[in-house]
Amino acid sequence: MQLIDTHTHLYAEAFDEDRDAMIQRAIASGITDFFIPAIDSEYTERMFALEKQYPDQMHLMTGVHPTHIKENYKDELDHVSSLLSERSFCAIGEIGIDLYWDKTFLKEQQEAFDLQINWAIKHKLPFVIHCRDAFDEVFEVLDGHDSKELSGIFHCFTGNLEQAKKVLTYNLKLGIGGVVTFKNGKLDQFINQIPLSEIVLETDAPYLAPAPFRGKRNESAYLHEVANKLAEVYDVSFSEIAKTTSNNAFKIFK
Repeated sequence: MQLIDTHTHLYAEAFDEDRDAMIQRAIASGITDFFIPAIDSEYTERMFALEKQYPDQMHLMTGVHPTHIKENYKDELDHVSSLLSERSFCAIGEIGIDLYWDKTFLKEQQEAFDLQINWAIKHKLPFVIHCRDAFDEVFEVLDGHDSKELSGIFHCFTGNLEQAKKVLTYNLKLGIGGVVTFKNGKLDQFINQIPLSEIVLETDAPYLAPAPFRGKRNESAYLHEVANKLAEVYDVSFSEIAKTTSNNAFKIFK
């Protein structure tokens, strides 16, 4: 049974003590492919090392995470631009806007988000969006682009049904992870009104572990908990969830 983790930070420091064992657990559980979002230049070499060790399973993105858009954001963007000229990536991400922690660099976040979308279009790549407390701001940037040129994933979707439907108008899929298993997450109350053809699975490991592991370190093997919950919500088999979401992921990442 094949599952695809479309968003997992396997290079993170949280896995330094047992990274190989954790990855092997995921592979043994049927997860065949791991899509690895970037954060900033400090993690580039860690990502390359992960890819070198697991060349068939790890698929790297490049980009600048919105919470890492600071005073030196132009240097970080130059780093991404340089990488795009040197080698191939599966996507640009994760990019977007985050107003949960700090609103100081909103203008810079918007500029960086827009620029990286343009790079994705130029390089014919999908992009992966990070959005926290910033749906209106993210939609405003997306509105500046022709939806027919866009492709990608709205990572860790936590909005309402109206926002979910709006995401789909931009030709983007919804990345569904551990939040769907949370009692107060509310996703399980309406997500089945979104066609399964518009859904991909993710963990965002080491963050946002699903129930019953909530509050602990997340890992890619826990993707099964997300798939099980979606099977319950959509009233279909686990195998249907696995097959459909895996096909969706491969269509996006080609």
